[in-house]
Amino acid sequence: MSEKPEILHQSIVSRSRLFTVEAVDFRFSNGVERTYERLVPGGSGAVMMVAMLDNEHVALIREFGGGIEEYTLTLPKGAVDLGETMEEAANRELQEEIGFAARKMTFLKHMSLSPSYMKSGIDILLAEDLYPSELEGDEPEPLELVKWPLADLHELVMRDDCTEGRAIAALYLARDYLAN
Repeated sequence: MSEKPEILHQSIVSRSRLFTVEAVDFRFSNGVERTYERLVPGGSGAVMMVAMLDNEHVALIREFGGGIEEYTLTLPKGAVDLGETMEEAANRELQEEIGFAARKMTFLKHMSLSPSYMKSGIDILLAEDLYPSELEGDEPEPLELVKWPLADLHELVMRDDCTEGRAIAALYLARDYLAN
């Protein structure tokens, strides 16, 4: 299984305002052929930040998730604009979403979002040494900033309003990084 499948054909099957769907025909090493449909990434990537408000507390946001039709506790995140570095995008998003910027950014991990259906991923950064700084964001309503003790991570992830898998993974990555 170490041999990657051969790509036989690729084509765009659908486009919307936000998404492009691509069909990719693969041939596996055992001769089986299969067509996968996947979302093609647009733009320059995405970032998610674990922003430490102090040595013990992380900044969460409460925002509406259109896909789940509920308000959810999650981490600040957003797209990397053309020409921005991931650190510049992270700082811009922090200022737009929580009203802080970071003097120190540490890259933690690149994570895939749904490897069977999406080619794109998200870069997780730890943001430290925060200072007040605000930029106008593009959210349809103000986001609520929630200060949460990182030591109480288990309690957070068991809440009904904390369901975003990539945010949960990022919080555990940051907690373990900071512990070492």
